[in-house]
Amino acid sequence: MGLQTVTWLFSGEFLHRDSLGSEQLIRAGQLNLMTSGHGVSHSEENPGLRTGEMHGMQLWVAQPSTTRDGRAGFEHYAELPKIEVSNLTVTVIVGSFGQSHSRARRDSELVGVELDFHGGPVTLNLEPTFEYALIVAHGSVLADGTVVQPGQLAYLGAGRDECRFESKGPSRAMLIGGVPLEERLFMWWNFVARSQDEISNAWRAWATDDGRFGRVASPFARLEVSPPPWLMALN
Repeated sequence: MGLQTVTWLFSGEFLHRDSLGSEQLIRAGQLNLMTSGHGVSHSEENPGLRTGEMHGMQLWVAQPSTTRDGRAGFEHYAELPKIEVSNLTVTVIVGSFGQSHSRARRDSELVGVELDFHGGPVTLNLEPTFEYALIVAHGSVLADGTVVQPGQLAYLGAGRDECRFESKGPSRAMLIGGVPLEERLFMWWNFVARSQDEISNAWRAWATDDGRFGRVASPFARLEVSPPPWLMALN
């Protein structure tokens, strides 16, 4: 609840199912975006069509108070805008970058792009009202003089209008940014909320299967989740 899952694959494929009735195969270079709103459930499954590596990223975006209790939704995009610049290919996954825009839903001002480095330096223009971070998936990238390796997140800060990157060879990274979310978050398991009570109520709804999160037509069994620690302490 209260979040969007932004799923982007570099290689491989999997099958998405959710309680809205969506059933969508996602492949490399494609985007799945699920908005949970007040509540949704889903599964991510091996479609049984291939074996081998699956590599990608799934970003969780906290929904603002204006939409976090709204309806759930699901979107799939097989093709996304690309920009070719010196030493770099940019794929716009969510939001706008330069003159290119993704059609994917966004509930706040933000951007997510894949940066496919071909080797050498590149300077990218940034939106000064955003704060940014870089996540490297493959190879290594020099960002502001610091080497960023796979699995690392480099916080690039806010209030800047450009950033210089450099790679020694083919490398791949995600640049994410947005207007800082000033709301205080309270998060536990797959629930993004604003208070402990909201989390407690969501867990009870899931544990009793009261219909809030729906049902997924999946061969997988529904996850049983122990109470959050503050409720266990009361018992």
